[in-house]
Amino acid sequence: MKKNHIIALLIIAVVLILDSIAGIEFREMKIQEKIHPTKTLTKESSLSEYCTNLQGKSGDAKIYFFDSGNLGATVLVLGGTHPNETAGFISALVLIENMDIKQGRFIIIPQACSSGFTCTDPMEGTPQSFTIETNSGPRKFRFGSRVSNPLDQWPDPLVYSHYPSGQQLSGFETRNLNRSYPGRSNGSFTETVGFAIMELIRLEKVDVAIDLHEASPEAPIINAIIVHEKCREIGASAVLNLEFEDLQYALEISPKKFRGLSHREWGDATDVYPFLMETSNPIQGRLRGKTNSILITDGLDDQYERAVRTKSFRISYELAGEPLSLRVGRHIQGIKAILDSYNEYSNDKKIVYENIPSYDDLVENGVGSYLR
Repeated sequence: MKKNHIIALLIIAVVLILDSIAGIEFREMKIQEKIHPTKTLTKESSLSEYCTNLQGKSGDAKIYFFDSGNLGATVLVLGGTHPNETAGFISALVLIENMDIKQGRFIIIPQACSSGFTCTDPMEGTPQSFTIETNSGPRKFRFGSRVSNPLDQWPDPLVYSHYPSGQQLSGFETRNLNRSYPGRSNGSFTETVGFAIMELIRLEKVDVAIDLHEASPEAPIINAIIVHEKCREIGASAVLNLEFEDLQYALEISPKKFRGLSHREWGDATDVYPFLMETSNPIQGRLRGKTNSILITDGLDDQYERAVRTKSFRISYELAGEPLSLRVGRHIQGIKAILDSYNEYSNDKKIVYENIPSYDDLVENGVGSYLR
């Protein structure tokens, strides 16, 4: 056999091996994580119950219902609106796998943008997954994209025109669930998901809805609770109570002219009290250094540490890092504060629950201690 034939065969073999590895990794992103709800789970459903156009599609996110059987408030918690914002998804899991509901209902969607969990953002070099050590062993979770998978919605327009306002944004935002509300049943793939969530809020008569997010340490809305103006007092009371616990949160009012956001559209179109929370996640930052799964869980980054020490930027980053347990702890404690404040302002409807760990519990014991 000639030398050039041998080289050609070797190249083909290498390409086939790399092809196989890529194919395996691609298929792994389609495998959904196992979730272990508490015994208080009363119903498991999906978004296609609220918009049949999602049936059989990757946007048909799972919904978990916890109904006490006692009349009270209905609370909706969304994790995974942006699948690269890990603390939102994991916080929702902590609720699902620990909560005992005594009065009212919890409705939890841990992976609201389920399509975005099947891919990562191009050109970012982020890992496809990360692992959390739990009492029952390691659990692997996907690290997704900020937006819906382009295989589900393509191509992106040059300019995204929000429905129905006509507000214009970058074409990339057409696949951003948190720019899609109120959505359309016959709209784009992402608009359909947004419409289904709006229908759930309407049909289930949700009283309080909380959307869990993260952002880069240099973002101005870090460690904030963003509220619709109609629940300003509830938000202010929650932030004040968190201050008494030595947890600092900024209170932000939803901008009226920025359309498509959950805290704006949910509040305008329904009777719900909407809230959105942000924590600081170094893996999303532009200053970050080495990008790997450890950065997701430990939140330690040399570049951000140097920026803090030299005061080069106005950023929200702790020198000890921004570990996942701390970020989840902030979300969970924020949820508790919002619901406690809501209970104070509500004359008739209450939400009563037990067995949800505190911020101190999560920071001290690690989030893995509260995952099954």
